[in-house]
Amino acid sequence: MDFWEAIEKRHSVRSFNANLDVAPEVIKRILSAAILAPSAGNCQPWHFIVVRDLAVKKRLAEAAWGQRFLAEAPVVIVVCAEPARSAARYGLRGSQLYCLQDTAAATEHILLTATALGLGSCWVGAFDEKAAAQALQLPDRLRPVAMVPIGYPLRPTDRQTTRRGLNEVVTYV
Repeated sequence: MDFWEAIEKRHSVRSFNANLDVAPEVIKRILSAAILAPSAGNCQPWHFIVVRDLAVKKRLAEAAWGQRFLAEAPVVIVVCAEPARSAARYGLRGSQLYCLQDTAAATEHILLTATALGLGSCWVGAFDEKAAAQALQLPDRLRPVAMVPIGYPLRPTDRQTTRRGLNEVVTYV
């Protein structure tokens, strides 16, 4: 799939084919794309937790206020920020903003790569950070920022979503 096709086809998938697993090599390819994302000062303040354990996925779904599809996906990648990595170079702005921007860029790489590989995914940002961190037994240095369930879609993925037009969202000065 070419770049533009991946962008145009990417959408949130919340129903996965329970009979199809995602091979470790595929997850490695997705993560390899994630670490190519840009980051402020090349600090790369990210850490990825690959979750396949059903009990942990269920705890993540609970942390995400009952979004059960997290537990139904074969794999959930939890994208974490390591604020201290950005703070070392940029101080407070690094720890409060840049590390979040950087992990957001890595998350988008995950979503687009999953789409390009024929997988479905969904960016989940609505969750209790403390509960997610406890479910993963994260060290204090890591902050969970996004959860991305990944799997083969249960239904065809040619669904289109509407977007606001450029005339609504762009200002030229």
